Amino acid sequence: MLIREKQERQEHEILSPYASFSDQSRGRDKEEEQCDLRTVYQRDRDRIIHCKAFRRLKHKTQVFLSPGDDHYRTRLTHTLEVAQIARTIARSLRLNEDLTEAIALGHDLGHTPFGHAGERALSRCSSRSFQHNEQSVRVVEKLEKRGAGLNLTWEVRDGMLNHKTSCTPATLEGKIVRLADKIAYVNHDMDDAIRGGIMKESDLPVSIVKVLGNNTRDRLDCLIHDVIDTSYETDTVRMSEEIGEALSALRRYMFEYLYTNPVAKREEVKAEKLLEILFAYYREDQSRLNNESIEMLYMGEDLTTVICDYIAGMTDNYAIETFKKIYVPGAWKGI
Repeated sequence: MLIREKQERQEHEILSPYASFSDQSRGRDKEEEQCDLRTVYQRDRDRIIHCKAFRRLKHKTQVFLSPGDDHYRTRLTHTLEVAQIARTIARSLRLNEDLTEAIALGHDLGHTPFGHAGERALSRCSSRSFQHNEQSVRVVEKLEKRGAGLNLTWEVRDGMLNHKTSCTPATLEGKIVRLADKIAYVNHDMDDAIRGGIMKESDLPVSIVKVLGNNTRDRLDCLIHDVIDTSYETDTVRMSEEIGEALSALRRYMFEYLYTNPVAKREEVKAEKLLEILFAYYREDQSRLNNESIEMLYMGEDLTTVICDYIAGMTDNYAIETFKKIYVPGAWKGI
């Protein structure tokens, strides 16, 4: 018996009957030979970690644009915190930790430079709704490996696509990531806002503090325990009504005092304008695109989609440096 097959058998012995079992996956779009060591979800996790889009997350905005302080979160550190929270919940509920981790690591691969400001800019430029969750799936299905994609399992792609609050994942593991994403970002974004002088811990409404706690550690402990206690040995993953309402109140508070705060977001207008100018630059002459983007055009992709793909894949720094190279005159260096 192969090591992979032993692991698959162990899943049936250990995991909850509500778990997604590796040997019962709906499979990949393109059939391929199984790994002798890893289950399909372990293999997906590894493919995500080793892909270029994952590496670029380290230089993409979480909340604060291109922060100079090393301690602010980036899109990569956010992803790792989501994965940690999600794995803890999955392990406690005896659900498939490998599938959960793969979804968590891949859920934000499609994020633009400058966070949601980039989404808004590309939506205006393309005259269509640019959504990072949809782009995350496009990255793994189409953009990685020069159009070949990563050929991930259906369950991982479903979890990535449906991690937003307005969506419903098909698996319990996907539902874990959907909650873990919110738990992670409201807490670490607040921590960054406090570090940046935008907020103070004492500013939080008493009604929220009484339910969730008055510091990051206590809030994380409360939220994670509540998901586990409420969902244990059931066929769903959710929070209790009281804790869920408190988290929603905290998110509303964060949207009012951080995510739409003109002090915290004052550079976003510039970032959006920068991306709009780059979009127009590439639309004016498609030969200015990189080789991989031009290959996508030859494969039948439309120009607007390809430009969005190219710009969405940029890091904050790369977008800024590209803009400078094109539009900011350099110093004369002699012949």
